[in-house]
Amino acid sequence: MELLRTPMAAPETARLRRLRMAWQLLCVLTALCVAFFSTMRALMGRAALYLVAIILALTLLQSLLYWNAKQRADNRLFDSGEEGE
Repeated sequence: MELLRTPMAAPETARLRRLRMAWQLLCVLTALCVAFFSTMRALMGRAALYLVAIILALTLLQSLLYWNAKQRADNRLFDSGEEGE
């Protein structure tokens, strides 16, 4: 029962929320690029390839930024002893 009262993650700050929302938006954009790549290629030509590459790179970068920020927030919470020992 004690485990049920223990927080499993740090509360989401405004900064973490912005990072998460940006990450989710980039993930949706990546999915849309995959789904409509042939249409994008027909409309934009070679530029579609560069656009998709940029979106993929941004998604990877944002994933790393969000992951690190989330890990630091969680570690700070658990290191401070607020997890309800």
